[in-house]
Amino acid sequence: QVQFVESGGGLVQPGGSLRLSCAASGSIFRFYAMAWYRQAPGNQREWVAIIIQGGSTIYADSVKGRFTVSRDNAKNTLYLQMNSLKPEDTAVYYCNQRPALDAWGQGTLVTVSS
Repeated sequence: QVQFVESGGGLVQPGGSLRLSCAASGSIFRFYAMAWYRQAPGNQREWVAIIIQGGSTIYADSVKGRFTVSRDNAKNTLYLQMNSLKPEDTAVYYCNQRPALDAWGQGTLVTVSS
């Protein structure tokens, strides 16, 4: 059974930084493309960053140049370094495979506010 456990969210001021982590279990992590997704209040869930098995990355235009996705296959862990945070980055952040499985974790809340 695949499980994802996200952590690292919190309250941060505009312009600040956070690093999110996602521990994955139940699948052969290194064989799959992984992604970070987010869902803001009243909005649909959207992807923000993808990292494929070989390490290449793709970013949504809204976060390009500010967010960096990385993975540690030895630890089955996905990371998201978020810099220059904006209030519009406020959301619950989730990780999942890409395409996503029907196995969402609880997410981690990121609030960007002064």
